[in-house]
Amino acid sequence: MKLLLLCLGLILVHAHEEENDVVKGNFDISKISGDWYSILLASDIKEKIEENGSMRVFVKDIEVLSNSSLIFTMHTKVNGKCTKISLICNKTEKDGEYDVVHDGYNLFRIIETAYEDYIIFHLNNVNQEQEFQLMELYGRKPDVSPKVKEKFVRYCQGMEIPKENILDLTQVVLSECFLVWAPGSSLPWPHAIQ
Repeated sequence: MKLLLLCLGLILVHAHEEENDVVKGNFDISKISGDWYSILLASDIKEKIEENGSMRVFVKDIEVLSNSSLIFTMHTKVNGKCTKISLICNKTEKDGEYDVVHDGYNLFRIIETAYEDYIIFHLNNVNQEQEFQLMELYGRKPDVSPKVKEKFVRYCQGMEIPKENILDLTQVVLSECFLVWAPGSSLPWPHAIQ
């Protein structure tokens, strides 16, 4: 009985420690530097994230510059070919907020992160008077826990992005250049979260 109580206590302490690893403000930007994988992608204008959509990108890594700007290295399809792009994102005065020009003007912020596990971004884009939102979930590994994915879905719903507009990029293989992001997948298109 004592052993059972000890095990239960250790489980509760570990669960509490995991929650404490989640950061929602006062971000240490240096800790987001490194390799990332695109896990989930969502938008209120789904065409932007579907195959050949202008915001359909697969992150490779994020580099933090000395002035706190970020460089995102990503891959996307351009004219049917996998193309590497690098975006320099400038820090604004707000904590965890950046702007960049890509398919219009983008203002994005970190919603939350567990630096060694995942990061969630929310982006607003203005392009030729059309506005849309984008949500992105990146992981340090090719996939994250169902609990983190569920949290992302709740954030999307809070931003009024329909559940059917959330794509699981771990299920996507568009060409050889995306195999890194979807190892072993045989699916030719993204799947919406059910």
